[in-house]
Amino acid sequence: MSILQQNIQSAVQLFQALEDLEPLVAKAAQLIGDCVVGGGKLLVCGNGGSAADGADFSTEFTCRFVSDRRPYPAMNLAEGSSLITATGNDYGFEDIFSRQVRAYGREGDVLVGITTSGNSANIIKAIHEANSLGITTIALLGKGGGKAHGLSMIDLIIPCEITARIQEAHKFLLHTICEIIEPRLAKE
Repeated sequence: MSILQQNIQSAVQLFQALEDLEPLVAKAAQLIGDCVVGGGKLLVCGNGGSAADGADFSTEFTCRFVSDRRPYPAMNLAEGSSLITATGNDYGFEDIFSRQVRAYGREGDVLVGITTSGNSANIIKAIHEANSLGITTIALLGKGGGKAHGLSMIDLIIPCEITARIQEAHKFLLHTICEIIEPRLAKE
């Protein structure tokens, strides 16, 4: 069996296992929809590929996902190299997202933290900061959830140990959440 065939087979099995997350995905979509329709904002953070997924996810709200509709406030906290490098230099890499959560986040907002390992110190610290401010927290995790497991209101844990498959599943869930919310946003 080729690597492509193995990866397809692995992905199909993993994506079928995501059905178990349906109630949590629906709840996450409800919370995010309530937030942005109610005047709150969506804050998203992740590192590396997860940062790219966060950029795509936040863009789906501020630009559009499918329909031509009004924009909604969503911020990818991994953007802004000057802010990130200054914070990393002056405080530490573990503070690059938590300081932004403190600066921009308000009760009624939602923070989505994405970490394939569940062990990214800067994501964990951002979740703690958001929780202390009364911000709803949702975590997309992998590898059993790591140290971030149980810190958020909702944990979407991908049942896999392979980083690439976890990232693919995270992207799929983020797009699914957008697809669930989109009809509601288009009505507003």
